[in-house]
Amino acid sequence: MSFEVFEKLEAKVQQAIDTITLLQMEIEELKEKNNQLSQDIQHAAGDRESLVRENAQLKEEQAAWQERLRTLLGKMDEVN
Repeated sequence: MSFEVFEKLEAKVQQAIDTITLLQMEIEELKEKNNQLSQDIQHAAGDRESLVRENAQLKEEQAAWQERLRTLLGKMDEVN
């Protein structure tokens, strides 16, 4: 009878080891995924900064063109 108990205990220990092994593999996969997502976030942040700078530059260019247009329209009014 004690042999059956020992076999059951051995089976449970083996099941626990298998579960731990699977969980360790899952942890490694999640760490890799987390690292990839962190890199994606950093790239997205860099892209965002680039777009913000480009947007600011385009706004400045638009303001310069608007000022040139106002100047030309003012000169046209002076001619009329």
